[in-house]
Amino acid sequence: MATTRALLLLPPLLLLLLSACAATSSASEEFPRDGRVIELDESNFEAALGAIDYLFVDFYAPWCGHCKRLAPELDEAAPVLAGLSEPILVAKVNADKYRKLGSKYGVDGFPTLMLFIHGVPLEYTGSRKADSLVRNLNKFVAPDVSILESDSAIKSFVENAGTSFPMFIGFGVNELIIADYGGKYKKRAWFAVAKDFSEDMMVTYDFDKIPALVSLHPKYKEQSVFYGPFEGSFLEDYIRQSLLPLTVPINTETLKMLDDDDRKVVLAILEDDSDESSSQLVKVLRSAANANRDLVFGYVGVKQWDEFVETFDISKSSQLPKLIVWDRNEEYEVVEGSERLEEGDQASQISQFLEGYRAGRTTKKKVSGPSFMGFLNSLVSMNSLYILIFVIALLGVMMYFAGQDDTPRVRRAHEE
Repeated sequence: MATTRALLLLPPLLLLLLSACAATSSASEEFPRDGRVIELDESNFEAALGAIDYLFVDFYAPWCGHCKRLAPELDEAAPVLAGLSEPILVAKVNADKYRKLGSKYGVDGFPTLMLFIHGVPLEYTGSRKADSLVRNLNKFVAPDVSILESDSAIKSFVENAGTSFPMFIGFGVNELIIADYGGKYKKRAWFAVAKDFSEDMMVTYDFDKIPALVSLHPKYKEQSVFYGPFEGSFLEDYIRQSLLPLTVPINTETLKMLDDDDRKVVLAILEDDSDESSSQLVKVLRSAANANRDLVFGYVGVKQWDEFVETFDISKSSQLPKLIVWDRNEEYEVVEGSERLEEGDQASQISQFLEGYRAGRTTKKKVSGPSFMGFLNSLVSMNSLYILIFVIALLGVMMYFAGQDDTPRVRRAHEE
């Protein structure tokens, strides 16, 4: 009673501050930060947004098959995300039960994934595999451009960035010049400016003057240097062209990356892109790509992805390897007389192919399957298509058997 009387005598502003501190303390204690997936509902969701700077939320439904498959991936990713330098906590909300909460954030399908950055929602549509989740979400919370003040800071930046995204490090480059592109291409690359570095770094990254922008593709062991000019469209052209490796292995992931690139693709179609002869050809393609930056050079093996290769009228009896120029959509071009690569001097054959392409000695053809975007969409919707076919077949069977009985039972079957 005495305590209550004493609190009433406190100034209102002080009471407000004490209340806020108590709420913050309670929120901090309420939500575990040890890497467990947090279960949230309508009673504690807003408190979680206020207490956690980076909150990754899975809006799920218990009956959803995709949600069930996602759950173990989140369990695996959660402790890794919680251990980042900018911790990301993972939570889940039963949006089928708490529909009002799901509706507030525009949830219209399951699962819906959102990253809340200081309470502001950003829908996540990337890969749902645990390792990819960690890579992609770490990219979201990183600064647009990191400032590196020493050799050790440069080494730490490269090590922490990993191998999944390309890196651009400006040595002696104005930070403001890089900042625009760091924000624009944040989801696709790491950006940094090294303000203090030794000659050892110049040797490591193979540049001999400044300013210099070094592009790194650790996953493909590729590195290049841009010395300018740093004005106009030159810098952005270099960055856009360097987002992809010189030779791109074509798969479902890299196809999506090509969607953001307006260059045509010189595509090498191989029997098996993992055998020794193919590896040697890819090295030759890399040299050609370095001298022809206005084109993307890619390769794909029939053994690795026969469904994709078949859209270019390639069958098991086709003579390979073969080169075409693809517009990334519905058309491709064959260079008359030099589309197939024979054994021997393949570098010269590739040069002749490019010369013929640039001279216009080509025959245009239509892909025999879906367009580029159609192919991507088919990858996403294939499971839905199977389900639709199954449902239609099931309805057909039900209607057939219903038709074998009397009229009242037919009416009930239709109602069901």
